[in-house]
Order: sequence, then structure tokens, then C-alpha cells
Amino acid sequence: MTTARLPLFPLNAVLFPGLVLPLNVYEERYRAIMRELLKTDESEPRRFAVVAIRDGHETAVTAPGMPDGNARPERGPAAGFGPDPLAALHPVGCVADAATIRERPDGSFEVIATGTTRVRLRSVDASGPYLTGDLEELPEETGEGAGTLAEGVLRAFQSYQKRLAGARERSLSRSDDLPHEPSVVSYLVAAAAVLDIPTRQRLLEAPDVADRLRAELTLLRSETAVVRHLPSLPAVDLTHAPISQN
Repeated sequence: MTTARLPLFPLNAVLFPGLVLPLNVYEERYRAIMRELLKTDESEPRRFAVVAIRDGHETAVTAPGMPDGNARPERGPAAGFGPDPLAALHPVGCVADAATIRERPDGSFEVIATGTTRVRLRSVDASGPYLTGDLEELPEETGEGAGTLAEGVLRAFQSYQKRLAGARERSLSRSDDLPHEPSVVSYLVAAAAVLDIPTRQRLLEAPDVADRLRAELTLLRSETAVVRHLPSLPAVDLTHAPISQN
């Protein structure tokens, strides 16, 4: 099993392999991560781990993507996460590769990263300028019947999108825009459906692709039925990637 120690970037969001993550980085502890990553040669991956914050624990002191001049500044790499930062974070996260790191004149950063592999968080070190974690790479098992399940999930996802698009009076993706490889389907649907963080986290933690697809099929059918009976829904951008609140 492959293990590594990487910087940790806790978020109120779940990152999936293959998905793009734009970040606006304002807090000093996360700026420090970006400054360290910039020391890595551009030919090498600039990796950090995104882990979702558990309900009831720290949320960033700034609004999404915007600095708050009235907010009290955070102090130290583990500020807001309590005496045991490991307990404040979900156990499974995703390694991110920062393709673009652009420093602004005020010292904040604009970052574009892509999820690569799932990892299990084994320990957290708060002794440096930012949190680091010992991470164990999780294998991407396919599971039985993943191909057939992926086809069913795609059909259910299209039906779900049509219902939601009808409620919002706009069209979404066409069938030829969607992937067909089971693992890609499983992660795309997990990221694109309107789901809360605990549900997304359960999908990320699924033991294999087939299990994730089965869960998504159940969720999509349930959500489609709800939308069918609730024709007036608030506008939600399904394709909007999570923005850092740090």
C-alpha cells in the first residue's frame, strides 16, 4: 500500500478523483502550503490532500472566495480544529494536483487543482506552519457489475437532470457529453448531483466503484421522485465546483 505525507487542506466540500477544484486561498496557514508547493519544479506534481471537515467543526472565517476584513484572524495550523485535528476531519480524502498556482499582489493565491487518488488519513501533524497528514492510498476496485450499473446510473442521471432542468427552465448535459467508464461515471455523478457533504463523503468512501454506483442509482431515483413532486425549486448550479472558504 502506497503511503505519503502531504499538506492537508480541509474544506467544507468533498473532492473526487478527476474533478477540478478552484481555490481562493486567503488564510496564512493555507498560503504557506501554496508557497511550499511553488518550490516544487513545474515538471513534478504539486500535491496536497483535500479532506472534508466533519459537521460541527471549524468552518473558515471568510465567505467563499472572499476575504472578510472584520473576521478575527486564525492562529496556528490547527486553529479551530480542537485538540485532535484528526477527529475534526473525515477519514477519507482526495489528493489534489495543483496545475496552476498564481500569487496575487496581496499575498493570497488563486489555485486550480485536480483530484487524483483517494487516500485514508492515518494521522495529522500540527507542528509546522500548516497541517500535514500521513496518508494511505486507497485502491480503486471495480466491483461486480460496474459496467451495467454505470449504464443504469447514466440513464437515471439524465432523467434526474431533465426533471431538475424542467424545474429551473434550462437544459443541462446531453447524453453524448457524459463519460461511460464506470469509475469516471461514479465520480462525476457524485460531484454533479445536488447532495449534502455527508452523502458525498459516503460516496467517496465507497469500497468499490460498483458499490458507489449502486448507492447513486438509489439516490438519483429518490431525488428524481422528489423533484417530480416539487416543480418549483431554488436555482442550484450543478456544475459549479466548490470554492475554498479559506
